[in-house]
Amino acid sequence: MRKRKRWLPALAVLIGTAGAAAPAGAATAAGSDGADIKDRILAIPGMHLIEEKPVDGYRYFVLDYTQPIDHQHPQKGTFQQRLTLLHKSVDRPTVFFTSGYNVSTTPSRSEPTKIIDGNQVSLEYRYFTPSRPVPTDWKKLDIRQAADDQHRIFQALHAVYAKNWIATGGSKGGMTATYYRRFFPHDMNGTVAYVAPNNTDRDDTRAYDRFFATVGTPECRAAVGKIEREALLRRGEMVNRFEKWAGENKRTFHLVGNADRAYEVLVTDLVFGFWQYQPAATACAEVPAPTASTDTLWKWIDKVGGFDSYTDQGMEKYQPYYYQAGTQLGEPAYHYPGLRGLLRYPGINNSRNFVPRDIPMRFDKRAMPDVDRWVRHHATRMMFVNGQFDPWSAKPFALGSGSRDSYRFTVPGGNHGASISQLKDADRTKATAELLTWAGLPAPANGRALAQAPYNATLDRPQGNQGLTLRP
Repeated sequence: MRKRKRWLPALAVLIGTAGAAAPAGAATAAGSDGADIKDRILAIPGMHLIEEKPVDGYRYFVLDYTQPIDHQHPQKGTFQQRLTLLHKSVDRPTVFFTSGYNVSTTPSRSEPTKIIDGNQVSLEYRYFTPSRPVPTDWKKLDIRQAADDQHRIFQALHAVYAKNWIATGGSKGGMTATYYRRFFPHDMNGTVAYVAPNNTDRDDTRAYDRFFATVGTPECRAAVGKIEREALLRRGEMVNRFEKWAGENKRTFHLVGNADRAYEVLVTDLVFGFWQYQPAATACAEVPAPTASTDTLWKWIDKVGGFDSYTDQGMEKYQPYYYQAGTQLGEPAYHYPGLRGLLRYPGINNSRNFVPRDIPMRFDKRAMPDVDRWVRHHATRMMFVNGQFDPWSAKPFALGSGSRDSYRFTVPGGNHGASISQLKDADRTKATAELLTWAGLPAPANGRALAQAPYNATLDRPQGNQGLTLRP
């Protein structure tokens, strides 16, 4: 779904002194030198304003920043990388957030940002449009180049935001936050990685096979298995409907080959998508019976898997992820025992089939084991939050004897939307207290370590899930 020469660019940045503490709920617009925060940010060489949006209690900027295409050879060209800044005060800690995909330009706060009541820098991952060099050299899309991107932005902004920094992200964003710490372990004061998979061996199916054989209840597993099989037994009418729908919506299947092949990939992903995103407490009762109508089956498959995700148009916007899955990150591998005799294209469900053939892909088997070893032997002030029913948790990051002040928590019954707030009371209190400490803030005197910032209806709206099954 590497070890190189470290290049640390010289950045001319505006050094500012910290101002007075901001009143609760208000944004401090200037430092003690009187400069407006927007002026201070735009004084950073390479930083450009796209727009500022009004947000009560904050300043919110959509920006782009000039980055080298190749950090090892910065003279070989640059590109503009998009980011956003949710500014509260230069006297508050800052969260460095990435989804690992596109950056949203709608103001929002990650959970760590709410807990520490701080600023938030959100970065678009390189090669997701519009943060893509043209012409595009795909060989420069790797985890080290992306970590270098974050490091340069941290260097640029740390002069303005001098308090503690916390890296965070969910799913591929959690992976990204972890890789960043591996290559630049001293930039951040802590890391919170949510539902971050750790596929050290992309060919090993055992962990995922074991997960799908034991997750949830036997009754729920059986219901999902039966409807998956029924989806292939009705392949003819469903593919005809898929082709008709694609024609009406101007969708094509050149990457995968045709609608029949795309449909088979979709069906083999259903069990993953079901457990990844559907709330187990209610979703099991909503699984259609094998006797359900075609309309009912179509709607359920679309809800769980999403027909559009398996078209050229649905895949194109996630092409950088598929490229990385097939070159470094790895991807889930598991068997389909309930679909024996019904699969026409065994092995089709892999990232090589989702990236245009004119883009070469060679898998680097060293990348993920290297990160895994670093986490086990060197991780400090890192927190991994996983969901019990999330398939990606089948291969989680593990802490080892060399890890220090680091934790792994699991949300009971949680899926790919697991969060600190969903943990058991003792774990939630511990996780929150540790995060506050890493951020340089005191834990509440009552010991419960509740979130520091009050709910904000604008910034704390549910953001929804990623939407595509085999994409973390």
